[in-house]
Order: sequence, then structure tokens, then C-alpha cells
Amino acid sequence: MKVLVTGGAGFIGSAVVRHVLGETDATVVNLDKLTYAANPVSLVAIERDPRYAFEQADVADAAAVQDIFARHRPDAVMHLAAETHVDRSIDGPAAFIQTNVVGTSVLLQAARAYWAALPAEAAALFRFHHISTDEVFGSLGKTGAFTETTPYQPNSPYSASKASSDHLVRAWHATYGLPVVLSNCSNNYGPYHFPEKLIPLIVLKALKGETLPVYGRGDQVRDWLYVEDHARALWIVLTRGRIGESYNIGGGSERTNLQVVEAICDRLDAMRPAERSYRQLIGFVTDRPGHDQRYAMDTRKIEAELGWRPAESFDSGLDKTIRWYLDNEAWWRAIQSYDGDRLGVGGLGVA
Repeated sequence: MKVLVTGGAGFIGSAVVRHVLGETDATVVNLDKLTYAANPVSLVAIERDPRYAFEQADVADAAAVQDIFARHRPDAVMHLAAETHVDRSIDGPAAFIQTNVVGTSVLLQAARAYWAALPAEAAALFRFHHISTDEVFGSLGKTGAFTETTPYQPNSPYSASKASSDHLVRAWHATYGLPVVLSNCSNNYGPYHFPEKLIPLIVLKALKGETLPVYGRGDQVRDWLYVEDHARALWIVLTRGRIGESYNIGGGSERTNLQVVEAICDRLDAMRPAERSYRQLIGFVTDRPGHDQRYAMDTRKIEAELGWRPAESFDSGLDKTIRWYLDNEAWWRAIQSYDGDRLGVGGLGVA
């Protein structure tokens, strides 16, 4: 089986590539634009694997995407290429529309044309797996969880762009018959995570002795999913999920943002003691505009139909994540494009 993975040099995408090459006999073609958050170093362990090929390209470039389909002849697509950071989408929504909406439409058209020209047997086996987020559903109250049929109510430019791409994928299935599966995940964390997201940002700021910024009161609740558990789930959805169906993937680990920050501080106190507790670095800052209060995923469908459950608890996954950053200082020191400054304060970003 040959799989085209878009965004395979990103955080989740690289975990998927490592999983597929390490745990299956499949071949991977990685299509990645190599934007600021992509890092080829995340794939050093597999870059010389004869089953791996890399193509630097933009999913919104129709000619390039069509050429990659024609030359590599994939049996399936795992579409992860996306702009993902809510704060950046507030400052510059256009890039999110271009990649997440236009790019998905370009990829769908290329996949449709390629699939339609396949011999009947190959066409029957072809799959297009679209990977999305729980943020498309909006914000929950104090109770309940998102199901696969929860109405969409995106509240940020990022989540609106991902909701748009989800709808496009469903439309290409309903209108053209393209064999698709979809999945929506909760907040991912783990090794190789670009330090604009909460967990790596807090770890690295703490190690530098900088203020640990907590938005608002830090009472926003997220469900945390270890990235390697997610990669395993995505492969299961691709290979065993029912065509036209969507699957929620979550870690079953709800925490407030403040609880997450405090847990990181407490682990660093034990793993890398400083002169004072890292909790003393915590500082509360102005909240993000339109900040969703709570996300939680109902994962009964993927558990019942496909037998997937997360292997890591939040505690075990966080231990592994922090230890990875402590042991791989050269990796994060080499990232020069982002210094941890606050983004998404509601300016008139138009780019």
C-alpha cells in the first residue's frame, strides 16, 4: 500500500509518517510545503527508508499536486496539511483560507480525477482520509461531549477554515462518490511539537526562566491526546473506517489550561529543579478573542467500531513529552522562526 501524506513534516503528520513506516509495511509519499512549523528533522530517523519519498509542494498548487499523483500513484491519501494555530489565524486569516480551504479543494479535485481514472479494482480500494479538529464544533458548556453528529459552530478563523474543509470533503463524497473517511481530534501533544502551542510553549519558557502566560483565568478546558496515540488511530480509520463516516478521536483527559501549566511546573520541579518552583513563573494575560471555553470528545464510535483506545494517560504522556524536550534541547534551540511572543491579540491582520 502506498499512502500520500500531506503535511507529513508537521507535528501530527510526522508522527503519522513515523508510525506508518515503523509499524506497517506501507510506503509513504510525504507532500509538505515546509512552512515555519514543519521540520524535516522530525523525520531524520526514517528519511533514508526506501519506502519513503519526500515532495516539497503546496497543496494549493494544482499542477504540482496532479504531478505527484501521476508519478507516485498512491493507494490512499491522508490529508493533514493545514495552518493550525488559532492565534495566528486571528492575526492573519487569509493564509488559513488559502491552505485549509483552497488547498483542500485542490487536493480533492486532483484525488477525484486520479481515482476516476483508476482500474475498477484499484478504485474500489482507494481512500481519502481528511484529518480535522474538535474546534469545528464550537464551545461546550460544563457537561456533555462532541459526537460525530454535533452541529458545527466554529468560532475562530482557524476553526472556520477547518469546518469549511470538512464540508468540502463530505460534498466530494456525496456529489462525486469519492471514497472518503473523516476524523476530528482533540488537542494533541508530544515530541516534535512546534513551541507556539500550550504545552511546548510552557515547557520551553519555563526552562528559560520566562513568564508562563496563561490566558484569562486559565479555566478553559481541553481534552488532551498524545500524538502517537492519534497517529495510530488515524491509520486505523484509514484502513478500517467505513466510507463516508466520521470518527472522533480524543484522549479522555480533560484538564483546564491552568491545570496543564501547573502539571508541567510540578514535573519540571522534579526533573530539572531550579532555585524556586516553576509555578512562581505563572502569569495571567489578556484572554484570546472568542476563546472557546470547553472541548470534550465522545469517542464511543471509534472504540466500538474500530477497537481504538488511547494507550497513554495524560500523566504518562506528559512525562514522556517533557522528558523528550529535556533530552532534545538541540532540536528546539535550532528553531529560530518563533521566540514565544504573544500572537492573536485581535489586531487588524489581513495577510
